[in-house]
Amino acid sequence: MSDTYQPHYEELVKWATPEVRQAELLEARSEFFKLTGEVFDDDRQLEMRMASFLEHYVFDRVSPNRGKTPARELFEKLQVEDAAKAPLFEGFTQTMHGLFEVRKLGQGFVRVRELFDGDDHEVTERRMLAGLNKGDIVTARLIPHLGSLWFSAAFVYHPPGSFKSILKEVKRRRKQEPARPRTELIYDCARRSLKADRYRQIAIEKIYDFVNPTV
Repeated sequence: MSDTYQPHYEELVKWATPEVRQAELLEARSEFFKLTGEVFDDDRQLEMRMASFLEHYVFDRVSPNRGKTPARELFEKLQVEDAAKAPLFEGFTQTMHGLFEVRKLGQGFVRVRELFDGDDHEVTERRMLAGLNKGDIVTARLIPHLGSLWFSAAFVYHPPGSFKSILKEVKRRRKQEPARPRTELIYDCARRSLKADRYRQIAIEKIYDFVNPTV
């Protein structure tokens, strides 16, 4: 049996997106891209953003019809119908989506720090992640599976010129607005990442200016 989560994730997505749920899927897609920024066919981030949407749909979005995320719904179904298989899907109900600073790139692992909590996490990673360097800030999702943490497929990369502003805004919200949902900043940074890709003529520091937004 593979120790990665990917085959089970694909099974979850297939189970969560049947024809009878297409209307709900379209509604969820509209909601998601309003939060994170609309993408177009010529956007470099198109494929990654579609992957992000699917993850949001199965891991985060509580269905207004069923009151659960698809991940939770399938896990509870398996607990009743196939108890031996259920643990392979439990981690999908416990994923961590956040802004992370890359602290160390090692052989087979990446150590990251979640910016709001300040907690370090060691992520199993056998791939060479192109463009990922120590000190980078990325939006990522960590998936627990069989005792290890794994990155999901979807990342949002933030340019080096944005790091200082992101860290400052996280610190400000932790101190002044601790009850404010951290997802708001995650989605805000996602929108700014798209703008940084599209408007190369505008300084990154202006695009990621959380105090005096001008773009």
